[in-house]
Amino acid sequence: MFQDFKSQIIEREGTLFPSSSYRQMVLQPAYDEAKKHFLKSMVHIHIAHLKMLEEQQLVAAEEAKQIGRALAKLDLDDFGQRDYNPQFEDLFFRIENELIQLAGDAAGNLHIGRSRNDMGIAIYRMTLRKKLLSLMEELLSLRSSLIAFAKEHVDTIMIGYTHTQQAQPTTFAHYLKAVIDQLTRDFTRMQAAYATINQSSMGAAALTTTGFNINRQRMKELLAFDGIIENAWDAVAGADYIAEAASVVQLAALNLGRTSQDFLQWATQEFNAISLASPYVQISSIMPQKRNPVSIEHTRSLLSAVVGDASTVLQMIHNTPFGDIVDTEDDMQPYLWRAIERLRGIYQLFGSLAVTMEVNKEQLLKRAENSFANVTELADSLVRSENISFRQSHRIVSSCIKKLLAANKTSLQSLTWEVVNEVTQELTGKALQISKEQFDHALQPEYFVKVRSLQGGPAPETMHNSLLEAQSTATLLEQWVKEKNERIVDCEVQLQQFLEGWVK
Repeated sequence: MFQDFKSQIIEREGTLFPSSSYRQMVLQPAYDEAKKHFLKSMVHIHIAHLKMLEEQQLVAAEEAKQIGRALAKLDLDDFGQRDYNPQFEDLFFRIENELIQLAGDAAGNLHIGRSRNDMGIAIYRMTLRKKLLSLMEELLSLRSSLIAFAKEHVDTIMIGYTHTQQAQPTTFAHYLKAVIDQLTRDFTRMQAAYATINQSSMGAAALTTTGFNINRQRMKELLAFDGIIENAWDAVAGADYIAEAASVVQLAALNLGRTSQDFLQWATQEFNAISLASPYVQISSIMPQKRNPVSIEHTRSLLSAVVGDASTVLQMIHNTPFGDIVDTEDDMQPYLWRAIERLRGIYQLFGSLAVTMEVNKEQLLKRAENSFANVTELADSLVRSENISFRQSHRIVSSCIKKLLAANKTSLQSLTWEVVNEVTQELTGKALQISKEQFDHALQPEYFVKVRSLQGGPAPETMHNSLLEAQSTATLLEQWVKEKNERIVDCEVQLQQFLEGWVK
């Protein structure tokens, strides 16, 4: 019985490496991802390493030319089209074989003082840094869109909510600036993740460096890394660079997801605060009146998918040995790439739907004018006019609201000077000193917002200054991303020049 079962497995899987299922589940997907993402980075490492070996006199100048000419003949487009070949374990060995075919045994010296281990980590880091920079560019684009959007709504009065209940009047710009500041922190975290990612593993070799006199500093410079992972074990074993990136991306998705939830609620007919432009709504197949804000729904669900992919990365690292191991390599990397790419697309979508939506200013103002959310300023005003403590003032206003609600009076217009005067006399034995004009003024949402002019408040002038500062910061953030991209490009140009020099 067992022998029959074993024979069936062997017939299906084969007797040579790789087995059918191993190829299908592991090697083929890994090869497809490698040829899509790693070809250029791998060749750049080959060029940089060859140049370093030549400078260190570990290969002769003529031998370097021989290998360099072979590198120049590699047809990367052709490699990108080729299917997995079981003759070669992975893309590295396939390219190495091609180089040996082109340059002879001399090409074998290209591997002096290095391993697939330090090469692989360097390739992962070079790939990830570009993807992260692309994400950061899109984040800054969304941030700039929201700054422009907020400038249009500095005077758009709305109610702010705490614990899902009406709390205090504020402005739509004040809400948006909070989202902008959160995006800025997301960017700062991405900067920190980039600093962790952009460190060179080259020279660590398999685990313990090498006995050859290679130059790790030179490899760092040639490949546009900002630093070197000093400990060779750490260089090939450390996975916290990808865990940090996953955590940052996950948090950024969680942050924007909360805003998406707010927007979805505000788009309901009952709330009637925002209305999406036609390109971002879909209709019902049966209900003619429907304008479904599905772009926000998709945004929210896709952000959850980003969180899930990032969580997968962290789970795959969990409880793995601290050494070179595939759990933290080929199988795991695509989950983070997908999370980054998806979040980048969501940033673009969210910025587009936000700046094109209509905001129902009149409805928001009307709701604020009729809401008891204004009474915090009344309590503040009574402290000034009645010479009482805030706690006592709070008790007076709170008692008034409870009294009105008990009488089923829910409009702010029912909170009159006379009602407050009556309760004040009951609680303090004194009549109100505040004039009716001052009283009415204290209950206006525009006044509520205007007097909150402290740093971080919603007062129009304060908000204008805050948005101007955010806009000025945008230039610095954009310059940071530009400089990082330019350094990578400059190094790639230099590597190409080295290649051309060998070919001459």
